Amino acid sequence: MTDRLPCRSEGCAATILPATAARTGGYCMPCKQEMERAERQRYIEQNRRDIDLYEEITDPVEILKIMHAPLKRDPLIRYIPYPLKREEVYSALSPGEADRLLTFALDLLEAGDEDTCQEILVSLVCYQNKSLESCIPTLMERGIYYPGILFKDASARSRDELLQQVEQDKDNRNHLLLALGWIGDDQVVYQFQEWRTVPPSWAEELYVPPEAYAHEGGWELTKKGSKRPLLYHDSYAIAKIVPSKSTYAAEAEPAEFLKENSALCPWCGSGLTTLTDLDISHPKLHFLGLTGERLRVCTCVNCSCYDTIYMDVDFHGKSEWSQANIKPEYLPEPDSEEDDRSYAAAGQSLRLADHPRNSYYAAYWTLGPAVSQIGGYPAWIQNAVYPSCSCCSQSMTFIGQLDWEQIEEYGEGIYYMFLCADCQVTATLFQQT
Repeated sequence: MTDRLPCRSEGCAATILPATAARTGGYCMPCKQEMERAERQRYIEQNRRDIDLYEEITDPVEILKIMHAPLKRDPLIRYIPYPLKREEVYSALSPGEADRLLTFALDLLEAGDEDTCQEILVSLVCYQNKSLESCIPTLMERGIYYPGILFKDASARSRDELLQQVEQDKDNRNHLLLALGWIGDDQVVYQFQEWRTVPPSWAEELYVPPEAYAHEGGWELTKKGSKRPLLYHDSYAIAKIVPSKSTYAAEAEPAEFLKENSALCPWCGSGLTTLTDLDISHPKLHFLGLTGERLRVCTCVNCSCYDTIYMDVDFHGKSEWSQANIKPEYLPEPDSEEDDRSYAAAGQSLRLADHPRNSYYAAYWTLGPAVSQIGGYPAWIQNAVYPSCSCCSQSMTFIGQLDWEQIEEYGEGIYYMFLCADCQVTATLFQQT
């Protein structure tokens, strides 16, 4: 038997064959590979160079073109990021600049880059509330019907074409109905009511009734067939700040977030959390149309991951567990180690933004920015879900959301908050990928 030799690396207990030692200089393969990796890393660190793709470029359209272009991946290159976030550049575009970017997006579509085109179009809608009516015929010609938000400003002609096509196009019917839900004009409302009264033959192929697609556009049909909005167009971002002495010395904020609650969840026994505590008398929150002092939206952040949780409220700060809550069939066993309340500290660094933003800013969650907000269109990760009020059974109104990625370092998912003002009931639900 060939004698094995000890590896030359200090502290390594491995032994190797003489033939291996001859090839590696006396080192075992794991040690040899680690030495090569370390040598490569030293070479990269010594030779890496910084590249600023935005150097001397001031045109925001050109800046956004660079942001959307794929980067050449090279360990010897370190790209210097642009000082502003992509959504900030979009939000500051002039109408003329937005038009130029729209033209560029359509050029990409012509060249076959549908994904980047779609990303630019959605960004223009969400950050600029730009109408895409001029390019909707082009999208339809190419069979692009998703995401539905692209069609929200469609002309009557385009809308009618969609209504005709939905009757025949089985493959695209789901996306066509989503687009119609986003259009939501009088003719769409009328057609959805007709479909509710006399369901079309193809309705059996859907998972939900045709009129339920209205939820994607933030509205629903009333019993009489009229349009009822399910959200507020006013919208304030929930911004993250670094608390300072001056922060606490300032006047009271219109909203506070992630406050610990003394009440316990009847399902799992952990403490409830006040997701938001709103001063509804503050001028910023007058758009909610509520009379009183405070609206508190509480939930169990553990159990709301498994089912909708209702709370009975008043507009003076009360928030109590609703007897209408029905414990789901499955809930994980309580785990004291997982009941980490450290997220509550993050609430001290959250505040309502000083100025309102575009209603659609957070309507498409995959664009990337944190989407925590009060008001506006919800950023659905899955399907649009407006809970039915536990008292009157009407769909509840969306009032805000907290993006957990903004709360914890490795957090994910969004907590959505709803209100039935007439019945004084709040609801919360959670979605994640």
